[in-house]
Formats: sequence, structure tokens, C-alpha cells
Amino acid sequence: MTESVRSDARRNREKLLEVATAAFAAADGRPVSLESIARDAGVGIGTLYRHFPSRDVLVEAVYRSELAEVAAAAGQLLSRHPAKAALRRWMDRYASFVAAKRGMAESFRAMIESGAIEGSQIRASIVGVVEMLLKAGVDDGSLRSDVQADDVVSSLIGIFLASGSPEQTGRLLDLLVDGIASR
Repeated sequence: MTESVRSDARRNREKLLEVATAAFAAADGRPVSLESIARDAGVGIGTLYRHFPSRDVLVEAVYRSELAEVAAAAGQLLSRHPAKAALRRWMDRYASFVAAKRGMAESFRAMIESGAIEGSQIRASIVGVVEMLLKAGVDDGSLRSDVQADDVVSSLIGIFLASGSPEQTGRLLDLLVDGIASR
């Protein structure tokens, strides 16, 4: 009985994270009610609060889960594509991640201010992913060896902040990859 309760609880938590991730992504900056997340996940609000005692805890869990998926995507892409193509595809995945976080912006700011999430750790995680992708590109000759991962991450942030549409983001990401490609 205990095992089925644990597996039910695990499934409920995973479903809540899945629904919350989709709800925050679709919200486009509008508030998302925890009641609607619980309802869409097929659980009661009490179940949501057992797993995530506050909105901030839920937002943090969604953020950490998504960030881990973004990081893991780099290795998966490298196993299926040449390094330059993997980097460009990963940039699209990262752009989607950043866009989805707009619906969580207010809670995210509060978490950074409270210290629940540290901006430098987030950046270090993304820089590490980009370093891995760049190294693979240097090793296969498709990417320049003089490019710093931190510069690429800064460029990505600038693109995401300045871009007016997903189409423009794609064009700017293409320019960035062209700029770091081997000659």
C-alpha cells in the first residue's frame, strides 16, 4: 500500500509540475491561479499545497525542472547532430525556456531577491552547457576556438531581451551561430 501511495504522490507531483509549466508558459505575463493548475492536473488544491506549500515553491520547482531539461538537451542534441547544428538547436530550446518564464516573472524576481534562486548559479549552469557545446564544435572544427562561453550567453540574453518576435529571435540566433562558426 505504501508503494502505491508513493507512486500516486510522485505521479501527482509530476502532473502538477507538467500542468504548471504549461500554464506559466501560456500565461504571457498574466497571473495563473493555483486552483486552475490543481484542477487541470486532476487533483485537489490540498494536494497541490502538500507538494508545493506556496506559489514561490511551485515556481521554483518548475524553474529548476525546466533548467535541468534545458541543460540535458545539449548532450542529447550533441549525440544526434554535429556540434554546430546541436548548438543552434539548443539555442532554440533555450529561447523557448526563456520565453516560457515570462509568465513566472513576478515570482521569479521575488525568488532571486529572497535568495531562493541565485542568479550566478543559473548563469554558471548555462555557461557550462555552452562551454560543452563550444568545445564539441572546436573539436570537430565547426566552431571557432577563440569564443568564450560567457560571451555567447551574454549575446543570448541580449537577443532574448531585444527581440520582438520568435521569427526575429531565430534570425538573430542564426547570426550569432554564423559569427562563431569556423571560417
